[in-house]
Amino acid sequence: MTKISKKLGKNIKRIREEKGMSQGDICRALSMDRGYISRVENGLKNPTLSNLEKIAKALNILPDELLK
Repeated sequence: MTKISKKLGKNIKRIREEKGMSQGDICRALSMDRGYISRVENGLKNPTLSNLEKIAKALNILPDELLK
């Protein structure tokens, strides 16, 4: 995947861990498969804009914070 995919994944993981959340917590909040979140965090999958917004909402942040 691209550099941006890896950066996005690292940011999601970092923010999730800072908030004391597991991948399972995010998945339950979003009704998504844990494998999907794992692939996004590892830069192997690009989320849609809709899913990016949902992930940000589950983390209680603005979507643009995931791309910084």
